[in-house]
Amino acid sequence: MTSDDGDFPGGDAPLPRILCDTSALAALDDGSTGALWRLAESGRQLDANVVRVPPGHRVGTHREPELDVLLMVLAGDGTLTAPDGPHPLAAGALTWLPHGSTRSLDAGPDGLTYLTVHRRRPGMRIVRESPEGQQQ
Repeated sequence: MTSDDGDFPGGDAPLPRILCDTSALAALDDGSTGALWRLAESGRQLDANVVRVPPGHRVGTHREPELDVLLMVLAGDGTLTAPDGPHPLAAGALTWLPHGSTRSLDAGPDGLTYLTVHRRRPGMRIVRESPEGQQQ
């Protein structure tokens, strides 16, 4: 697609950018946990995070009802537990977490650092209900 297609008025097409070095993030030894990086560019259609779970910690059982998620292990290892049992995760593992699936993550002895990518969640909307209880 080019700017001649009319999708970018004035020819101001967005440009690809390198956002971070995930190897450098995964190699940080500063005790950081949780989200180490988040995609925050305006106008994006995706959300992405690099997350670190320290050794012996876990992300409890949860379910994403609306969004499919890709999870890529960047460093360390751990276990993905789903209703069909435990699945080992090692650096380089790429996992699809379909919407509606239930899962938990347990970090291994070296911790677990992973990238998640999913469609951006829509912003909160305030709507008015009709007297019949339907949204307008």
